Amino acid sequence: MTLALAIDLGGTKIEAALVDDDGAIVEGSRRRTPTGAGAASDVTVLSRGLAEVIDGCRAHPRWSEVAAAGIGAAGPIDLAAGTIAPINLPAAHGFGIVEAVRAASGLDGVTLRLDGTCIALAEAWRGAARGVRNAIVFVVSTGVGGGILSDGRLVAGGSGNAGHLGQMLVADIDGAPAASTLEQRASGPHTVAWAQERGWTGSTGEELASAYRDGDRIARAAVARSAHAVGIGLTSAATLLDLELAVVGGGFSFVADDYPHQIEEVVRASAINGYAARLPVVRAGLGGDAPLIGAAALVHRADLL
Repeated sequence: MTLALAIDLGGTKIEAALVDDDGAIVEGSRRRTPTGAGAASDVTVLSRGLAEVIDGCRAHPRWSEVAAAGIGAAGPIDLAAGTIAPINLPAAHGFGIVEAVRAASGLDGVTLRLDGTCIALAEAWRGAARGVRNAIVFVVSTGVGGGILSDGRLVAGGSGNAGHLGQMLVADIDGAPAASTLEQRASGPHTVAWAQERGWTGSTGEELASAYRDGDRIARAAVARSAHAVGIGLTSAATLLDLELAVVGGGFSFVADDYPHQIEEVVRASAINGYAARLPVVRAGLGGDAPLIGAAALVHRADLL
């Protein structure tokens, strides 16, 4: 059995672990460090954090079994250059993450993909999209991102950024003339801010979820607005790609038990073509493990790339 060094780099944390060829995270190998404001303004903070989590994995007794590394990174990314330009980490724009991982790990084989692509790969390998040939897997959290499975293969796109669902434009549903991005309409922080502007007194997604369960009028309107934006974006994706399944994950997707159903209902009501209207929307199966499992799949399941 060979192992993969799996790395997940996002706007708030860097995480790494060893993952076997069955998609299981090796016990005691998981390492995590925050990125946050320091990494946003100083790329050396990011570089040190990356080396720190890799060093932690190298100290594991099974490090000698590691064959190669897979990286899932917040985008945009540049596959040809092996660099990243995360929206929330401006100091890291142009950071050569592939070379940095090679240097820190001593591994020659290092594969980079967008974090959303890795999450889709994980769900196709071990999760809710297993056995499905045409699916979109996405997260609704601090941001909104995703990955696309088409005819049984992951779609990377020309530069590696296919699947950026959150940056799709959706029609404004508040009466203003301009459209905005799906992420600006649906993400956790934007939804909380929208509710606060209308008099809701909470401050977090967790508090919004509680208010939703209690029947708070503003909280329910805020969640419905988020689900509506996601549903409109999915309708376009399903129409364009002829999808069989949509899989939703991410912390904010748990703001309401019926959040996937609300999204599905919007797709049903919005789609012009019948094949798009039939799109099922289900919860992700792997939770917080998906980014690492997907990064490891870049090594173990290269047949899906």
